[in-house]
Amino acid sequence: MSEFEKIRVVAAVVEAGGRYLVCRRPAHKRHGGLWEFPGGKLEPGETLQAAARRELAEELGVEVRSCGDRRFAIDDPGSRFVIEFHPVEIAGTPVCLEHSALAWATLAELLAMDLAPADRRFAQFLGEAGR
Repeated sequence: MSEFEKIRVVAAVVEAGGRYLVCRRPAHKRHGGLWEFPGGKLEPGETLQAAARRELAEELGVEVRSCGDRRFAIDDPGSRFVIEFHPVEIAGTPVCLEHSALAWATLAELLAMDLAPADRRFAQFLGEAGR
């Protein structure tokens, strides 16, 4: 892989009752302590749907029922990551297996949270799009 090649990251946009699932990143990781939509890097040859299933099972102990079309994508400032935000439906109750906390937040609450930079831009996009 070239040093300039982008690394794709799936961000799962899980919504229920007008609230979005967000998780606080562990302190020792990049953007530690900031809130994000759950997800992670695609492994070589992995599909977006497979990455969403694997990441959400590892991070939250839930099953992904569906992963929809990309709603938004943005380069993560200062990294090779391109974050792709996809609507995701889950089964099960999320629990923190890797994050320090999780929350179900309205759009207004999201915009008031300390979000990671790409996640903040997506929340702003949601607001601009009228949800």
